[in-house]
Amino acid sequence: MGNDDLIINNPLRALGLEDKAGKGVRSMGLVMARAGLGKTAILVQFALDCILQGNKVLHVSIGESVEKTRAWYDDILSLLTEGERIEMIPGIMKNRMIMTFKESSFSKAVLEERFDDLVQQEIFKPECLIIDGYDFENNDSKSLEELRNFMNDRGLKVIWFSAVSHRSDDRVSEDGVPAPCHDVASLFETVLLIKPEGNEMKLAILRCDSSVVDPNATLILDPSTMLVKKS
Repeated sequence: MGNDDLIINNPLRALGLEDKAGKGVRSMGLVMARAGLGKTAILVQFALDCILQGNKVLHVSIGESVEKTRAWYDDILSLLTEGERIEMIPGIMKNRMIMTFKESSFSKAVLEERFDDLVQQEIFKPECLIIDGYDFENNDSKSLEELRNFMNDRGLKVIWFSAVSHRSDDRVSEDGVPAPCHDVASLFETVLLIKPEGNEMKLAILRCDSSVVDPNATLILDPSTMLVKKS
């Protein structure tokens, strides 16, 4: 299976978000869910789509190992293909880098230093950034604004974040973005919420300013794979 086939087959293409980067529009996206419901699986699908379009992706994993993060890519790619692994697809390995942080050691300043080292030493120049495990409960809007400035200053096309919501916290923004992100929702162009309903797993589109899917729309996920079900 070639790269073009993989791009077409990625079910998250239903969101139409790939047009943003192609038009030079920089954006920040957010995937939310309660713990253990598949946020990383969604982020990896976005990352693979970026990679297969020729972009270099830096996947920052906070609180997880390189091995566990790499396993997510192997698993999702295997589902999108007929069991192929990353090393079997030309271009993926060279266009993806995984960087890990302990939860207590991540900061914008440390990320900036490690990012710039990669670029200045001509090791890797990311165009898309994944930040999986960002601590929204202990960071404020100023911290996110600094990361948006970082995105603009470094010429990144997109940053995708994940955030953990809690059943016990019923605070929400005007457009339904739950805590702990309710006060910073306006900083994101796209906000997606994974939510189980009965026997179904749904991907609710809470904010999306430039996609082919309207805000408040919902996609159905296959709970066994976390891929969007094709209609």
